[in-house]
Amino acid sequence: MPEAYTPHAYLTETARKRPEVWRLLLGLLLIGILVSLLNMVFFAVLVEMGPDEWAQELLVGSSPLALILLLMSFGFITLAVAIAARKIQQRTLWSIIGDRSIAIAQFFKVLKALIILGVIGFLLPPYGMGGELTQKLPLTTWALLLPIAACAVLIQISAEEILFRGYIQQTLAARFSSPIIWMGLPSILFAAGHYSPDAAGGNALLIALWAFVFGLLASDLTARAGTLGPAIALHFFNNVIALLFISLPDSLSGLALFVLPFDTSDPEQLRPWLLVDLAVMFVCWLAARLALRR
Repeated sequence: MPEAYTPHAYLTETARKRPEVWRLLLGLLLIGILVSLLNMVFFAVLVEMGPDEWAQELLVGSSPLALILLLMSFGFITLAVAIAARKIQQRTLWSIIGDRSIAIAQFFKVLKALIILGVIGFLLPPYGMGGELTQKLPLTTWALLLPIAACAVLIQISAEEILFRGYIQQTLAARFSSPIIWMGLPSILFAAGHYSPDAAGGNALLIALWAFVFGLLASDLTARAGTLGPAIALHFFNNVIALLFISLPDSLSGLALFVLPFDTSDPEQLRPWLLVDLAVMFVCWLAARLALRR
């Protein structure tokens, strides 16, 4: 293991007590069952209570309430991981996240650096987005919803980080010494979860590739920091921009201030911006690493 990843060894200490691969597979099976059952009940109740078009709104997060509920449902993943880790590996949720005080401090340190970077990027000359943005929500409504929307995004991204960079990555690292395995496999699974040819069409593979690279960068930050704090900050910053400020119009746009003039499946418009977004993501990763050194 590279010397820079020494903190990761401390993070995986409790996982090394029960590192068997079958425990990971059994845990993922349990997580899958629990999340499926909880979501089934949760959304069945919501659909039953709402109007006829409510089911479609929940599916794509096209209204503010629908997207808030959809994002908050990711909390079931965190709950399921906590149960699986406790029952199968005798680990606590905080042992997966890392030392509480350090994780929180690192989260805010990295988030502060990313916000400064974001402000600088906003002040740079505009280069266009392939057309004019369309305002989705009135500014007053958006501002009033922003605190609860940010909390909902935090629930969503924390769940993904706890599962992929936490539970899966750490269990693999407890069994295998090579970062290629314990960074690569969770990133592949993370990319597979973002592969949606029905919604993204010809862009589906490129979006999955973007998610794979993001997963590797988040894994690297976790290994260097020894907590999930920096990866959660990076993911939170990315999703706040993509869901609350400027979103795609066809999916998860219910809380956005603006929407782009093209949808997820538009290859001519989306692909260049995915490449730009990939470059921005690398800059954010470098900023996070610099923040951790201070």
